[in-house]
Amino acid sequence: MISKTSYEAKGRNMGHVDVPQFFGLLVVMLGTAKALGALAQRIGQPAVLGELVAGVVLGRSVLGLVEPQTDVLHLFAELGVIILLFEIGLETHLRQLLQVGGAATLVALVGVALPFAFGYAVTRMLGFETLVAVVAGATLTATSVGITARVLADLTHLQEPESHIILGAAVLDDVLGLIILAVVTGLTAGQPLTVLGVVITAAIAFGFLGGTLLVGRLVVPPFVRAVSRMHLPGTPTMLAVMVAFGLAWLASAVGSAMIIGAFAAGLLLHDTPQAQEIERGVAQLGHFFVPLFFVTVGAAVDVGVLHPLEPGNRPTLLMGGLLILVAVLGKWLAGYAPVWFKGNKNIIGVGMIPRGEVGLIFAQTGLASGVFTPPLFSAVTMMVLVTTFLAPPLLKYLLPSGPQTPPPPPPEGIEALVMKP
Repeated sequence: MISKTSYEAKGRNMGHVDVPQFFGLLVVMLGTAKALGALAQRIGQPAVLGELVAGVVLGRSVLGLVEPQTDVLHLFAELGVIILLFEIGLETHLRQLLQVGGAATLVALVGVALPFAFGYAVTRMLGFETLVAVVAGATLTATSVGITARVLADLTHLQEPESHIILGAAVLDDVLGLIILAVVTGLTAGQPLTVLGVVITAAIAFGFLGGTLLVGRLVVPPFVRAVSRMHLPGTPTMLAVMVAFGLAWLASAVGSAMIIGAFAAGLLLHDTPQAQEIERGVAQLGHFFVPLFFVTVGAAVDVGVLHPLEPGNRPTLLMGGLLILVAVLGKWLAGYAPVWFKGNKNIIGVGMIPRGEVGLIFAQTGLASGVFTPPLFSAVTMMVLVTTFLAPPLLKYLLPSGPQTPPPPPPEGIEALVMKP
C-alpha cells in the first residue's frame, strides 16, 4: 500500500511541477482559454483561435507561465488531442468518408508533394545545402488535423463533403507525415535513404489504419453492446474512452500516430446504439482537456521572431515570409487537385493550411539534429505560427453560418437539485 507521503512525493515529481502550483496553473490556462475563446466568438471567430492566443499570451512569448515541454503539460496536451480526434471520429460517418476517399487521397498526396517541392526550392534558393532544404521542405508537408477539425466542429460543418475530404486528407497526411518524419530523422542521424525502409514504414502506417477499421467493425460494436448491459452509470463512455486510448496505444506500438488510432476508434463506435450517450460523455471530458492542447500549442511559438525592428530578425523575416507564402500556396492548390469535385475547393485548401503542433515537431527535429540554424528554425516557427492562426478566420469567412446550436439537455444529478425551485 502506498502511503500518503510517498504518493505526494511522486505527484510532486510529475513533470517537475509542484502539485498545488500545477493546479493553479490549470486554473489560469483554462480560465484564459475560455475567456479568450468567448471573446473570439464574440467578434465572429472560432473559439479555437482565442485558445491559441491564450497559449501565446501565457507562453514564452509574453508571460512565460506555460512551458509546453514540461512533462505533465505535454501529457495533458496529448490527452486533449486524443479526445478531440476521438470526438471527431464519433461525429464522422465512415461511409461518407469512404465516398470521398479518392478526392481525399489526391488532396493528401498533392498537399504533401507541392509544399515539399516549394519549400525545398525556396531553401535552396536562399543558399542552404541539400539536407537542410530537404528537412525544411518536409516541415512544410505537415497538416494539423486537430485545429481544422475543431474549427469545423465549432462552426457545425462536420457533415459537408468538403469537411469529409479535409478530414480524410488530413488523416492520410498524418500517415504520410509519419513516413516523412521517419525518413528525415534517419537522414539527420546520418542514415542512408533506402526504398525498403520507406516501404516498410508506409506499410505499417497504412496497414494499421486499414486493419483497425476492418477488424474493429467486427469486434468493437458487439463488445460495446455486451458490456453496456451492466447498466452502471457512465459505463458506455468509459468503455469507449478505453477503446480510444487502447487503439491510440496500439497505433504508437506499431509505429503509427496515436491520433490515427483515436480517430479510428470514433469511426468504429459511431454506429453503435450507445453513440449519442458516448458523445455526450466524451464531450464533457473534451471541455477540460481539449483547450489545454490548444493553449500548449500556442505556448510553443515565439512571436519575438516577428519583431521587424530587430536587425537580426530581418533575414529571418525574409525566410519566414517566403516559407509562409509557399506553405499556404502548396496546401491551397492541393484543394483544387480533385478536379471532378463540384464543391468549394477553397474550403478544402484552406482547411489543409495549419501546421500547428505537427509542424513544430518537424522543426524541433531539425533543430535538435543541428540541421537547422537558430535563424532558420525561427523562420520555420514563424511559418508554423502564421499558418496555424490563418486557417480559423479564413474557414469562418468561407463557410456559411451553420444551424443554431441545439438546446442543452435537461439538467441531471446535482445540477437538477441545485436548479429545482
